[in-house]
Amino acid sequence: MISVTPSSHTPYFTPANNAGAALNPDDPNTPLLFQPLRIRDVTFKNRIIVSPMCMYSADPDPSSSTVGAPTDYHIAHLGHLALKGAGLVFVEASAVQPNGRISPYDVGLWQGPDSPQFHGLQRVVQFAHSQGAKVAAQLHHAGRKASVTASWLAAQAGKPSLKVDERTHGWPQDVVGPSGGAEHTWDRTGDGFWVPRALSTDEIKDVVRAFATNAATAVKAGVDVIEIHAAHGYLLHQFLSPVTNKRTDEYGGSFENRVRILREVAIAVREAIPAGTPLFLRISATEWLEEESVAKRSGSWDLESSERLALLLPELGIDLLDVSSGGNHQDQKIRIHTNYHIDMAAQLRKAIRAAGASTLVGSVGFITEAEQAKQILEGPDPKADVVLLGRQFLREPEWVMNTAKQLGVKVTTPLQFLRAGLI
Repeated sequence: MISVTPSSHTPYFTPANNAGAALNPDDPNTPLLFQPLRIRDVTFKNRIIVSPMCMYSADPDPSSSTVGAPTDYHIAHLGHLALKGAGLVFVEASAVQPNGRISPYDVGLWQGPDSPQFHGLQRVVQFAHSQGAKVAAQLHHAGRKASVTASWLAAQAGKPSLKVDERTHGWPQDVVGPSGGAEHTWDRTGDGFWVPRALSTDEIKDVVRAFATNAATAVKAGVDVIEIHAAHGYLLHQFLSPVTNKRTDEYGGSFENRVRILREVAIAVREAIPAGTPLFLRISATEWLEEESVAKRSGSWDLESSERLALLLPELGIDLLDVSSGGNHQDQKIRIHTNYHIDMAAQLRKAIRAAGASTLVGSVGFITEAEQAKQILEGPDPKADVVLLGRQFLREPEWVMNTAKQLGVKVTTPLQFLRAGLI
């Protein structure tokens, strides 16, 4: 007999599903991938996470009340991944200030509670929760990589990137970074990106406050996890790197000065959210510039820098380090192979454990196969504590169910899907 319990999370009827949860999580034969994980006050039903992926599908018009608000598209896109078993679903990178968007089509939370942005996010959260998934908000500021069009629009124009001006809802006069001037334009040509201006000290403080207020808004909307985005050449990464940070004040120069804004953001966010809310941090473990001329004189952000940062995370209240790479300079030479992010995550995790810290580590990039994901988390020296998948979920939305079947794990399925015999 099938028992149907209505979800309490939505104003309409749907069964309270919990797809992707192992039926016997305490069975020693259940892979760690399908065992629950508790971080602070949040328990995830499995260790499979949908990485944040920009969809460039929000209202771009700054005169509209719905600018930057998640839409029905986001409910459909993120909701079907929650429906099919992911333990944690990231909303795409959410800008903490209007000029922090990558494109005019990005989502954000700068309007605060009881705004269209807030209610749009709340609807995504309500549906995901009704399916037993947790939701994470990745907060970011694009810095000098802002005011460009959607990636797929640039591709149609045959460009890797295409800047937009006020005629198409851009903000060319308010593209910012730690340092300003033509030499700090991301592509150095001015073709695909705008010339940034340097943030003042007061503006840096505004950015820090914006991260904190946006985090509080996200939690009020029901979000379970907050992540600070300090990777891929966006503003916080720009401050971390000596390649893009040429400041001579307290936010530039030494390692301690370059990480100052990240420290301030992490502390402010931690204070703005409940003690039981997990806080993640995404970094680029290296920017792949070690051998490039742009970094010969100043150095670059590399794996050694990331190890130094990783050891600071416990005092900042960060629970999980989400390890990616690259994105801060066009001269990057990425040495791509199947495990290139996995190996870096493993090295950082090993350094964290050697220092006696318990910060968790997430691995992302080219994780596509069931056995591969299983092995990342297991063995005498695990490479990571959770796996994050992005594009693989676009190719295979039912990846969690398929992985469970391949690994011989019996998991729950949505009641509406029982007739399909997914497992």
